Amino acid sequence: MREDILEGQAEQLAALVGSVMRAIFTFDDDDPTMDLPVAQLRVCNMLSDGSRTISALARELGTTVSAATQIADRLESAGMVERLPGTQDRRTRNLQLTDHGAQLVESRRQRRVRRAAEVLGALSPAMRVRVLSALRALLQASPAARADASAIQQVEA
Repeated sequence: MREDILEGQAEQLAALVGSVMRAIFTFDDDDPTMDLPVAQLRVCNMLSDGSRTISALARELGTTVSAATQIADRLESAGMVERLPGTQDRRTRNLQLTDHGAQLVESRRQRRVRRAAEVLGALSPAMRVRVLSALRALLQASPAARADASAIQQVEA
């Protein structure tokens, strides 16, 4: 019986998270990042934390080096990223955001924060604290976040 309740709650959570994300973070058609495929957007977000090799990107994306290279090629053609020589090994190449790419990622982040502020502003201060605490608890319970302690530290700051 308890497993049925837990499974039902898990279904509700999956539906709610998707609905909340779409309701809060769906942007207008004039947002230039709307034209980017999800994989390219993920790479840009990863690179906003610093440059990476294609191999490191492939590991983070859970894909092949070949697929990550194709994503990098498309982003480079769009002027979003550039390849630079590795700092420790000249044979490697690091991928980093161009100024243009960094500006687009930062603009997107600012839009997301504004949208979240609009939604949170509709809640009482006490409800905002409860919502954020619940989301932190979900993150801490996530196996992926436990494996990457930096993810939890970033949202606790």
